[in-house]
This record gives sequence, C-alpha cells and structure tokens, in this order.
Amino acid sequence: MLKKILAQIRELDLIIAATTLGVLILFTFANVVARYFFNRPIYWGEEFQLLCIIVVVFFGVGAGFRAGSHVAIDFMVELFSEKVQKILAVFVCLISVTLILYFFIQGSVFVRQMYETQRVTNILRIPFYIIYSAFPIGCLLIIINYINATYRKYMNPREESPE
Repeated sequence: MLKKILAQIRELDLIIAATTLGVLILFTFANVVARYFFNRPIYWGEEFQLLCIIVVVFFGVGAGFRAGSHVAIDFMVELFSEKVQKILAVFVCLISVTLILYFFIQGSVFVRQMYETQRVTNILRIPFYIIYSAFPIGCLLIIINYINATYRKYMNPREESPE
C-alpha cells in the first residue's frame, strides 16, 4: 500500500511538470502565430506563461531529484569506502532536507501573505497564492523524492528502480 502511494507521488510531479511544459510550448507557439501572422497577440499570454514556468520549475525539480539529474559533485565522495559514502549520503540528505524544509516554511508564509492580501494578477485575476503555492508543494515533493532516492541508492540498492 505504501509503495503504491509513493509510486503515485513519485510520478505526480513529473506528470504535472511535463503536461504544463507541453501546454507552455503550445501556447507560446500559438501566441507567436497570433502576434506575427494576425497582428493580434494574446494579451494575457505573459501571465499565463509565468504561471506555467513556475509550475514546470517547482514540480520538475522533484522529478530531477528522484532521477538523480540534479547537479552533484560526487567525485570526492567516491574516493571513500562504501560505508563512509553511505554516512556522507545520509549527512548530505539531512542537511538538504533541512534547507528545503526551511524553504517550504518560508514559501508557506509567503503564500499565506498572498492569500491574506488577496493579490491577483493584473489581467487574468488569478490569485497569487494559487500561483506561488507551487513553491511549497514542490518543496514537499523534493523532500519526499530526495529521501526516497537516497534510501533506494544507499540503504536498499536492490530496490533501486531504473529511470
């Protein structure tokens, strides 16, 4: 049961990021056609593109951590024994999770401020708290994926799934 839930969470960020990226690309192409061929750009396009970029970045980061495609400088770690590598991996994971948890808390405070002030975008009138809620949600997904990836790689390597 827990494995099934984790598998769904693992894929959720990637599905959201990939779908939003596809929408962003199609919308940007449509706006270019509207602007240069019909001389009628989509006037709310910039706001929509900003929303899409925020979602792609903050949901895509979780997928990047899970796949191990984030920037890592590990040539020094590879000089140590396997046991020391595991200890270092846990230590780095704890530091990273603590930092990302801090970002989650600060992002949640920011989202709450946007909710309390009821700020909205100029044209589409989308509440900023909805747009910026991608940040704390993305932080939670990063934490879940990072802990899971570290566990699979260093603590239980036989269950590491290929990605």
